[in-house]
Amino acid sequence: MAATRIDYEPAGELKIGQVGIANLRVRTLDVEQLAAEMRERVARAPKLFARAAVVVDFGGLARTPELPVARALLEALREAGVLPVALAYGTSENDALAQQLGLPLLAKFRAQYERAGEAPVGGAPAAKPGAKEPAAVAAPAKPAPAGSAPAPARPGGEPGMIQAAPVRSGQQVYAENRDLTILGTVGAGAEVIADGSIHIYGALRGRALAGAQGNEKARIFCREFHAELVAVAGNYKVLEELPKELRGKAVQIWLDNQELRIAALD
Repeated sequence: MAATRIDYEPAGELKIGQVGIANLRVRTLDVEQLAAEMRERVARAPKLFARAAVVVDFGGLARTPELPVARALLEALREAGVLPVALAYGTSENDALAQQLGLPLLAKFRAQYERAGEAPVGGAPAAKPGAKEPAAVAAPAKPAPAGSAPAPARPGGEPGMIQAAPVRSGQQVYAENRDLTILGTVGAGAEVIADGSIHIYGALRGRALAGAQGNEKARIFCREFHAELVAVAGNYKVLEELPKELRGKAVQIWLDNQELRIAALD
């Protein structure tokens, strides 16, 4: 009798990019397993992932897949319920594969995987020398009343972005290279994104994505927690995975060794 295969790690690591496009970084080129994992994600959160645009990233593999295998994977992903729209930037072989598949290359989705001082796989451009990440929150702090809260500072002292009006369903607010402060409510179906941290002084009922360019020190703070999705540096949790005991409470969300943590603010 053959031994049962036990997989301790997923074949694909799903990340969320700064424009709401999911990035599927392929770790193991197992088409059936990748499709099964995606079907499970779509079933668990259909409002987020059903017919969602997905960038396929082969940068985690030792070799770029052959054209028939890549085509089989894209078709399996479509059948699982998502829509592959591009390949992530990689090697010259990856570029050739994208052309054969009739897909574009998107370079920015590789940034969150690369580390300072490391050469990206296949010669992808490294971060510009001297570039700085958005300022991180040094310690947990309860949000102050909206009327008295200053905007979080960008590196160099420039203030972050403040959104005074509520963010309504279907709207998206993005703070590029800085923190984002929302003085009101983020409605269901709305999305707030920042390359730095996010501070919400009303209810969070939609999606909040901090550290969108890969800043793992970014955090999310909100006064009333009812989120559909929260993410830091691409590591996310959807509504069904969020602690029920924290709903409606003031919370902070941060990344600890690639694991998303959520805790009530005292």
